[in-house]
Amino acid sequence: MRLFPRLLLSHLAVITAMGVVLVLTAELAAHPFIERHVDEMVRQMGGAGAGMRDDLSHGMRETLTRALLTALPLALLVATATAWIAARRVTDSVRTLQAGSAALASGEYGRRLPEGGQDELAELAHSFNVMAGTLAQVEQGRVELIGNVAHELRAPVSAVRGYVEAAQDGLMDSQDAMSAVHRELGSLERLARDLSLVSRVEAGQVDLRPQVTDARTLLEHAQQRFTLPFEERGVTLRIGPLSSPTPVWTDPERAAQILGNLLGNALRHTPPGGRVQVTAHAHAGRVQITVQDTGSGIAPEHLERVFERFFRADVARTRGEGSGVGLTVARGLARALGGDLTVQSTVGEGSTFSWTLPALPPGERDPG
Repeated sequence: MRLFPRLLLSHLAVITAMGVVLVLTAELAAHPFIERHVDEMVRQMGGAGAGMRDDLSHGMRETLTRALLTALPLALLVATATAWIAARRVTDSVRTLQAGSAALASGEYGRRLPEGGQDELAELAHSFNVMAGTLAQVEQGRVELIGNVAHELRAPVSAVRGYVEAAQDGLMDSQDAMSAVHRELGSLERLARDLSLVSRVEAGQVDLRPQVTDARTLLEHAQQRFTLPFEERGVTLRIGPLSSPTPVWTDPERAAQILGNLLGNALRHTPPGGRVQVTAHAHAGRVQITVQDTGSGIAPEHLERVFERFFRADVARTRGEGSGVGLTVARGLARALGGDLTVQSTVGEGSTFSWTLPALPPGERDPG
């Protein structure tokens, strides 16, 4: 049976039960009142009214019963009409939700439901619209991801084809061609590795081993790793020393990856002669590591998008300057480790990435 008949029948059953209970209750409850009223009338009439006592009591009870039975059909009719309207309103809302769900299932992610009212159905419509908006964003992200992956794959595949054809035509030495193909295959492997990592980060399936680690160790390892690349590019790298041990609760390997992604990003966007400053500060149970560069900066409308997969604010950047998911991975890992990664930037002056992470294990943190 469909929803509308079930709702209507359930309302009618409640109405019928209410009518029966009303009549029976009225009959039972009215008897003491009628008897009391008749006794009062007989007392006022004196002895002359004693013989009429039974007739008066019977007549008043019969009158009450007839009045109830006469009013009951009209009351049932009005209640039935009201139940029909109420059931129709509920089923209309359900039909609207059903139509919206069917449209959403068929790929119409722009479909929205009216949110009028303050009841649960309005809240359900609002939740549906939020879900539809989220699915629309997911679908858009999926389409963009496919396009971006295709774009990232097109260049190395075309390069490999060119090297092979050049070797076949004798325009390029076979050994040189094989070296070039090997280099391009390395780019493809790096892209596949980065895509696998970013998918696991976004799904929350990265293997994490957090432990108490000294922030000084993270900065020292980063300095050892990036000193030479910065010198080769002509960019000054300054890592502020920490005068005392600064314990943080993090996975050392993943923390090094986050810091490496931030420094690699700063190196790519800072021109020769520029400067990259790394500092760390402890405050209120958190440690904040900032990476500040003197690069070209990021436009305000791009500040949040820099953490999207494959997003590049500078369209002139080439594929060889990174896979485009480094910051996505960095923010995902930072949040998975109980911290966050944010950015502030001024066009023409540079950018500052702020990475916050817990200073102590979860059970030892200050609840305030």
